[in-house]
Amino acid sequence: MSLIDTISSDIMAAMKAREMEKLEALRGIKSALLLANTAEGNKEITAEDELKILQKLVKQRRESAAIYKEQNRMDLYEPEMKQADFIEAYLPAQMSEDDIRKVVADVITQTGATSIKDMGKVMGMASKQLAGKADNSLVSKIVKELLG
Repeated sequence: MSLIDTISSDIMAAMKAREMEKLEALRGIKSALLLANTAEGNKEITAEDELKILQKLVKQRRESAAIYKEQNRMDLYEPEMKQADFIEAYLPAQMSEDDIRKVVADVITQTGATSIKDMGKVMGMASKQLAGKADNSLVSKIVKELLG
């Protein structure tokens, strides 16, 4: 069952259960996936593309929520965070910081990186290995720590 099919069946379940916030988040996912599908022509989007779209949606919601919290708009903050959590449920489980640190250390060893100048090489490999499993900003922070 593809992600769009899963989302569609979850939309039906959310409609029946009258879960409006979840329904809104699911409709946002479906819309983004359908837009990506049509933007590519008639080419099917890959699972990797779907992952990137979901990560982007979560990031957008969290950034919006941070702005709302900064402006003391809790009435807008809470729904954004709930939507981000609903969308995040469709992503693979995120790795812990210690696990990410181990992977980055292995990548540094493999690439022979010695200074911050080699960060691009390390980030390229680490991003491929950790795609969907870790936030790139956290990976970047760890790479800087280990190389710096």
